[in-house]
Amino acid sequence: MRKNTKLGVKFHNIEKVMIAIIGVFMVAALITVVYTRSLLSTSNIEVERMKEEISQQENVNSALSMQVDELASLSTIQNVAKTYGLSYNNDNIIVIK
Repeated sequence: MRKNTKLGVKFHNIEKVMIAIIGVFMVAALITVVYTRSLLSTSNIEVERMKEEISQQENVNSALSMQVDELASLSTIQNVAKTYGLSYNNDNIIVIK
């Protein structure tokens, strides 16, 4: 009769433990990579949202600046002065050097 022999490598207990530890480290490394990429993606989304908010605020600031320039123009000031009964008297202007 023939004996059934298995062809293969026999591992000692310490080798089995080492293989298990390496497997755990590989799984942990993969989980860490996925987690850090998820954090990076979330951060990038937040950065893009903040850039959009900054762009919108810059547009609002630009519009308000134009409105201030318009209201501070000489013709607008003269119109408001006429409305309230004020007059422009060149003799009252004093130039300081």
